[in-house]
Parts: sequence; structure tokens; C-alpha cells
Amino acid sequence: MSEDFELQRQMRVTWADGIEPEPVVWAWRDAAEGRIPAGSLSVAAGREGTGKSSFGIWLAAQITNGRLPGSFAGRPRRVFYVAVEDSWRHTLVPRLLAAGADLSLVGRLDVVTEIGDEVVLTLPSDNSLFETAIAEHDIALVVIDPLMSVIGGRIDTHRERDVRTALDPLAKIADRTGSVVLGIAHFNKGAGADAASLITGSGAFKNVPRSVFGFARDESDEQGGRVMSQVKNSLGRDDLPSLGYRIEGTTITTAKGPAETGTFVFTGVSERSVGDVLRDSRLDPEEHDERRDAASWLIAYLTECGGEAPSRDVFKAGKDAGGWSQQSLRRARGVRVKSFKEGMSAGWVWKLTDAILPEDDTKMTKVTGAENPASSAPSVSPSTAEPPEGCTKSAKSAEPESSHPSHPSEPDVLDELVAGFGENSNVVPLRGEGGDAS
Repeated sequence: MSEDFELQRQMRVTWADGIEPEPVVWAWRDAAEGRIPAGSLSVAAGREGTGKSSFGIWLAAQITNGRLPGSFAGRPRRVFYVAVEDSWRHTLVPRLLAAGADLSLVGRLDVVTEIGDEVVLTLPSDNSLFETAIAEHDIALVVIDPLMSVIGGRIDTHRERDVRTALDPLAKIADRTGSVVLGIAHFNKGAGADAASLITGSGAFKNVPRSVFGFARDESDEQGGRVMSQVKNSLGRDDLPSLGYRIEGTTITTAKGPAETGTFVFTGVSERSVGDVLRDSRLDPEEHDERRDAASWLIAYLTECGGEAPSRDVFKAGKDAGGWSQQSLRRARGVRVKSFKEGMSAGWVWKLTDAILPEDDTKMTKVTGAENPASSAPSVSPSTAEPPEGCTKSAKSAEPESSHPSHPSEPDVLDELVAGFGENSNVVPLRGEGGDAS
């Protein structure tokens, strides 16, 4: 058949009253809100070493065990894994084992030629084979890592029209089969703070998927904290809170001896977003000095207030003392100050995580902070860190904090998220005495 041959086409009209409306089916629900719809293309993007691939492993493990809150909950399902860059023996299988995946439900998907040669899955050329395999094995999730590796060689990945010839059919395959297709993508070397716009390649990599997640390492967190933000959620809320996570070193047992690997672990709701982290990475020396001054003042202020204070009081006092904005004070917290809410309707309270309080002050229990608190604490100069008078001693009177640009005040989403995962879910909430929400 000639490449110029084109099937005859004609118009077909379907009137809307003949289309039955349906609610969105969420493969992953975070409490009452959906994050990943079933039957959709999703993208997880970040720079190298941020843990985006580990998120794909975590998601696969949750689905194979029926622990992911959403439409697959309670029903272990099969997943496909298309991996081009990582070794199955040395990387993927150890990570899957550490994450608690049911390996009998994880399929390695390869394309084989008629003479037995293994070749890389190529889209859109292999669309028919790909869809048939998903349908035949009743696959709930396909992880493609990296997504760029399966785009046909003749496609210019920096031209949206070209990329859509691969991604649009892929999204339709997900829709027809009800499977989630998660593509792992890289950030480019740009200096922006918009995670979706930093995805390498054309805008189609953020425009076609129904949901997009950004991943970043928070360099201000000496404990190795990282942040995941949902930067696109076209079928649900687009202001869902960011989630903190870390990669924990894990040792697994193999027939040939122990093997070291990493495990993706959620740590709680984060007030900082991926955008905040990316923005902070571009601070100039003057801005770093401003943050250091704000951090010194903040630690002195909270110490004077007994170790904690309502965020509304912190913002007012900080503006009066040094002209610092709410955003500047949020960035100044680092690992020494965490935030929490004492109840669903209460406001945010800021608390020193490793404060040394007077012996007669029993209001606050010390919460473990960095492994070496002294090394992470900004120096406090008496001449510049004198706190203003009138700080509110009781956190009980806190009023709701004004909404963060990326994170409005939310109920404790992670509690329900963790409850849905079950006991052995690799999700460890770091909740302090009052429910740390950082």
C-alpha cells in the first residue's frame, strides 16, 4: 500500500442527547478528591534523581496489592512496565520487591520481531499491538519510563503537532481500555518555576495528559525531603495540596545475597509546592541574605512565644519587624519550623521542631527535627533577632491561615490517604503532637 494512500473519509454527527453522561471514575482518590482518572494518560515529571521513577514503582505496587484508594481499591490488578533505561534485575525488580509489589501481577512488556529480536515499543507504529496486549491481560496500569523513549524516531518531539500523533492515540487507548498510562518525563534545563512548562519536548507532553505531577528535591531540607505537586488535573480540582515524600534506603534479600535499593515513602501534606522549590533554587545572594535574616528572626520569635504561634500572628509580627511578606516567611522556615492544625476548623500553627524550651514551659513537646539540629539552625544575632512583643502564647486561638498561592487551607488529606492504603503500604505519615502538616 502506498504511503500516500488515504482511506475515504466522511462526516458523522452524534447529537448530544444520545450520549449518556457518566461521572469520572478515579483510579487514585486522595481522600474525597481525585488525582488520577481511570482510562487516562498521566505524566510524572522532574529532574534526574528526584524520585519520579520511584513514584511509578510505588503506584504499580499499590495497584498490584489493591491498596490504592480509588476504583482499584480492594482488587489487586495487573500492571505493565515498559522500561528502557533501567535494568530489570538490578533496578526494577529490587525496587518492586521493596515497595511490596506482587511480582506475579507485574508484566515486562517488550516488542519482538518475527525473527525473535527484541525492539523498543514505538508509538504510534505499535498502537494496535499495544492496545491488544492491554485488553487481553486486563491491565489496570502501564508505566512507560521514560515516555520520550517510545515516541517514533521520525517524530520531532519539540513540535506539538508531531508529538500529538503519538500521544493522542495513546490517550484514546487508555480511554478505551480503562487503563491508566503513566509516562515518566524529564524537566529541561530551563530556570522557570512552572513545572508543567519545564517538561522536555513540546507542549503536547503537558497538554494531552489528564493529570500531570511535578517532582522536586527540596534543597532547604537537610533531611532529604522532596515535594510532589499536581500541576494539572483537568477532570478534578487543580488546587490539591502538594505531598511531601522521601526515598528511603532499603535492603532486600536475593538468591545471590543482599541488594540495596530505594523505596518511595509519602511523609505528609506539604505547604511548599514544586514551584516554590524551583523558585527558591534561583535565589540570588541578596535574597539568600534576606531569607537568613527572616529565619533568624522567626526562630527567636517562636522561642519567645514558647515554641509555637498561630501563623496569622507570625505574619503580622514579621511584617512589622522586618517587612517580610508571608511568602518570605514561609520560605524561611526550613527544617527548624513546621506547621500543623489542631483540628479540621482550626488555623495553622507554626512550631519549632527542635526548640530548647525553658524547664517550666510544658506547653510544647519536643519533636525530632534534623539529625544534627545545630548544623541546620540559622545563627541568631541578639541585635537583629529581637522578637516583637505581644506574641500569642496559645495556639488554640489560631484563625484559619490565608490561602497559600498553591495550597489553600485543606482538611487532613493524608490521614484518609494512609487509611486507604492499609498497614503495609510504604506510606508513613510524619505527624507530630498536633498533626504536622508539613
